[in-house]
Amino acid sequence: MGVLSWTSSRERDNRHSRLPLYETLDAPSKERNSNDSYDDDSDYDGYSEASSSPGTSRVTSASASTATPIMPRRNFAVSRGPRQPFAYRLPNKVIRYLCFGLTSFIILMIITLIRASHNENRAIAEGKIDRPPSAPPVWESYPFLTRYYGGIRNLVPFAKNNPEYPRLKGEPPVDKLSYVNNSIWEPSVSLPASKEYTKYPTSVFQSAPEQFQECFLDKANKVRVPPIRYYEGRPNGFPEPVLGSHDLLGLPEDICFERYGRYGPYGFGYSVRSGGLGTGEHGEKEGYESTWERVPQVDWNGMDWADIQRRCYQANADRYKTVAPKQLNPNGFYVGEGTVAANLHARDTSLAESPVDETVKEKTAAPVSQGESTTKESTTKEAAAKLPRTAIVIRCWDEYFWKEEDVMNIRSLISELVLESGGRYDVHLLVQVKNDAAHPIWADAATYQRRIEETVPAEFRGLVTFWTETQMLSLYQGIFDLFSRGPDLPVHGVYRGLQMAMQYFAYQHPEYDYYWQWEMDIRYTGHYYDLLTKIENWTKEQPRKGIWERNARFFLPSVHGTWEDFKQMARVQSEMGTTGADNIWDGLPGADRQSQTGRGDKPVWGPERPKDPKDWFEPDDDPVPETTYEKDKYVWGVGEEADYITFNPMFDPEGTTWGLADDITGYNTSDGNGMPPRRAQIITASRMSRRLLMKMHRETAFLKHHAFPEMWPGTVALQHGYKAIFVPHPLYVDREWPPEVFAHTLNNGRNGATGGSRTSVFGQREHNLVGLTWFYNSGFAPNLYKRWLGLKVNNDGGEEFEMTVDESKNGTSVSEMRGGEGRMCLPPMLLHPVKDVELPVEANPEDTMEVPESDPGA
Repeated sequence: MGVLSWTSSRERDNRHSRLPLYETLDAPSKERNSNDSYDDDSDYDGYSEASSSPGTSRVTSASASTATPIMPRRNFAVSRGPRQPFAYRLPNKVIRYLCFGLTSFIILMIITLIRASHNENRAIAEGKIDRPPSAPPVWESYPFLTRYYGGIRNLVPFAKNNPEYPRLKGEPPVDKLSYVNNSIWEPSVSLPASKEYTKYPTSVFQSAPEQFQECFLDKANKVRVPPIRYYEGRPNGFPEPVLGSHDLLGLPEDICFERYGRYGPYGFGYSVRSGGLGTGEHGEKEGYESTWERVPQVDWNGMDWADIQRRCYQANADRYKTVAPKQLNPNGFYVGEGTVAANLHARDTSLAESPVDETVKEKTAAPVSQGESTTKESTTKEAAAKLPRTAIVIRCWDEYFWKEEDVMNIRSLISELVLESGGRYDVHLLVQVKNDAAHPIWADAATYQRRIEETVPAEFRGLVTFWTETQMLSLYQGIFDLFSRGPDLPVHGVYRGLQMAMQYFAYQHPEYDYYWQWEMDIRYTGHYYDLLTKIENWTKEQPRKGIWERNARFFLPSVHGTWEDFKQMARVQSEMGTTGADNIWDGLPGADRQSQTGRGDKPVWGPERPKDPKDWFEPDDDPVPETTYEKDKYVWGVGEEADYITFNPMFDPEGTTWGLADDITGYNTSDGNGMPPRRAQIITASRMSRRLLMKMHRETAFLKHHAFPEMWPGTVALQHGYKAIFVPHPLYVDREWPPEVFAHTLNNGRNGATGGSRTSVFGQREHNLVGLTWFYNSGFAPNLYKRWLGLKVNNDGGEEFEMTVDESKNGTSVSEMRGGEGRMCLPPMLLHPVKDVELPVEANPEDTMEVPESDPGA
């Protein structure tokens, strides 16, 4: 309607003038004003052109032609009157400043984002990224087990013990008070007598006794070390190990040790004045005197363990292989060497004789009689019967703060492994000097000795071998550093290059065939010699067939059954494959074809070489299988000493979330070669043969191959076909895990192993292992050990708990235990880590001040 009215009004206006409005034909004489033109109004021009259409009744062609000007219109610059602008226009100067500021802001934002991205990537690489707290793991909802903390007043025979854990499926829950209410002990009844472990029927001293010269602490051969003592049975309800087995390794499981029977022989429980440590003199001590009933207390002041070990070996040197001569570095000549230099030269000359000389000697030598030949053969057999020797190398550092508990642990280690084996073992301290710039030990022998005296207790100073990071850098030059843990942790450092020091130690000590790498925070509640001997014997009898597949799995007797059942299960899982998170979608449309090539794994049989032949190092020396995998009847490897023995599974880090899986350098990973075959095990405590360590040493020095310390020995053993064994020693857990759930959690990698998949327990899921008695960050091991020593932990335990019964408590949790069962008694078990054990210590009489008597008459 609005459009029609507008149009009609326009038409009415047009009736008054048949010509365009800008023409005035009736007044030709009138002077035209330039401002009268309407051409400047574009809107109106458009309208006038449209209105002059042929369809208009009042406009004809004649009139149109009449209205057309003879000359075309010319547009002239017309000065207009001032108009009101729609917006204020800023000055150019202000515009320039605004553009400059906006550009600067954009550039600054780009630089800030780049820097933030770089810092975040660096924090992720160094593991310093802060993450929001996640939900607590499921295992934290499982209740704590309580019967670990029972005492010697509540012992029952092992056959009659009803363990609190693990419980079989369908078994009713246990009334934990029944372990106390139904026991036969009474506070008024005296304790059963403890016994010497050397007389225990299945100990190594009774089952496989050895003939050797007894070793003493003094040069006069009069001072003996008292034997450790045990109690028969276990505290009522004591749990069974969730992993590993005592029976499988021949370790005792029907006895237990309390703190005085275990550490009393080494200075625990008597004063410093009497030669002890001044610890353990308070609390529940009933029956502790029996520790010294046959052998008196030892005055440990003034001991020199290096001299003791040397004398013990010399008294039994005929039992062992001839000590290899120490290799001397060529440093020119020294005029004062005299006959020693001549003897060394003669020895080296005889070893370096050419085959031609040997042939000439054979031709010119007199014929050997039959008697002489028999004598040589018997000598050869006697040499073959000689026993190998082993070094226990305990890692430490120069700033380590020694406590009384550390001292008695090292004393027990040396006494039980060296003296009670007749010198079969030697104990060394491999000590890192952290700041060799402040302590130039390599430049001055006096500085070397002074640093030992400043940092190590007097009785252990002769055991020390120093090493530094700069020393390792000079020995193993040319290694490409990946800096997998940031620039502060180089490959030659103690964190990523720890095995380098062990390799060089073995190079300097050719007198040993095997080397146990030990740590200061490892404890064993049983007898050390019994443990290591039975472990070494068990690994020696293990066949090579299927060993790498078994090495990759935890053994849970309550789930897997016997060891033979476990061996069969490991073989079936490895060869047939299992369904896991890494292959659950195989077979579905659209699934990755590469993952469907086969679930089973090829069994490891002989050396597993890297793909690039240039990465092979001295392959001719590697052992070769005697037959094929299928034809072997579990024979190859039986009776062969293991080159590598570990206390945790050796898992395949490929595909796992373990942060150090790719910390391996020196190999050709390009051209489709990928990562080399490798194996890792958590915690470096292990036994390595000299053959393995020398191969690691030479491969690092000459081929520049190296890996993280927990991965390097297993990788070399795998690539060179050496015999490596994971020992399923007994491990205990602090909570009531369902055994099936625990087994699935631990062996949740590829094909039922612990590694090879992102669902491996090693990596982001390591928190599931915190409750075990053996792991690098175990929380249960140190708490159990401190409670065993009579200390309070989390306000539980201690002297009052051991001696007093609290009837008001219901026994359902650790804090609700009634107590009064006496000192804790633990079966033999390995514990790690145990750090910073603060025992109450009496004041040293040498440090006490003599207060002069006051004069009463003053």
